[in-house]
Amino acid sequence: MKLDLQNIRQTGNLDLLARQLVEGFITGLHKSPYHGFSVEFAEHRLYNAGESTRHIDWKVYARTDRLYTKRYEEETNLRCRLVIDNSSSMHYPTESRGKITFSLLAAASLAYLLQRQRDAVGLTVFSDSIEYQGEVKSTPTHLQKMLVHMQALLEQRAENRTTRLPGVLHLIAESIHKRSLVILFSDMFAEADAAEELFAALQHLRHNGHEAIVFHVTDEATELELDFEDRPHEFIDLETGARLKLNPAQIREEYYKRMQEYYSQLKLRCLQLKIDFVEADIRNDLEKVLMTYLVKRSKMR
Repeated sequence: MKLDLQNIRQTGNLDLLARQLVEGFITGLHKSPYHGFSVEFAEHRLYNAGESTRHIDWKVYARTDRLYTKRYEEETNLRCRLVIDNSSSMHYPTESRGKITFSLLAAASLAYLLQRQRDAVGLTVFSDSIEYQGEVKSTPTHLQKMLVHMQALLEQRAENRTTRLPGVLHLIAESIHKRSLVILFSDMFAEADAAEELFAALQHLRHNGHEAIVFHVTDEATELELDFEDRPHEFIDLETGARLKLNPAQIREEYYKRMQEYYSQLKLRCLQLKIDFVEADIRNDLEKVLMTYLVKRSKMR
């Protein structure tokens, strides 16, 4: 699904868009080489000879001619926390507020897919502190409550909100008491001297036994490649309001080099910590987000 982020902001209902996106994704999944991923029967497992027959699902047997036993929520279901960076830099580009729009639609789609699989999901929103932290549940009512909150965020402006990602990740790591999958949507912008603190916070999540996926949300053309017209521009830091006038052509090569170094370091540290690191360019579609989640979930079962 190719995204028109401006149109999503003007006309989009996250609930409807997420459902349409997931239904289309699942239809495509069943027609693709990935049809082995289960999205309907996450609450069942194959019957093993010698087990009690008490929990065999005979209706499934009648349809498939295979024996499945019912798997109960407390022993089978995944617990997932969706963590969304709502700092001002995530509201770039300002015309579409593209990064936050992409993140909210991706998170809403994952929430819908998680609930469809009887998995429990919760939402955390942060900037320089935790702005919202909901419960982790698997009910349809809870899903609707989450989507209402995300819809409100879609319509909100976040001005002069800085990022304190390391501190927030430490708090999240301590607040989650059961092994969970933490899915983070952030542009991962940090001060140069805070990079090591960020990596320590990611390590804290893993040390506490949680799995993690980091979706590095960027507008790659402008934020990595500095793809602006070669003429004087005034660049404004959305978090601090600082202004800088320059011609992008004068710094493009050095800027790209430094950004690549930082991105490479992020990827390497996540690889070392066994954290899935996914480059999420807002100009691309969301299939990578949904597929990454399904692959990760299959490895955790």
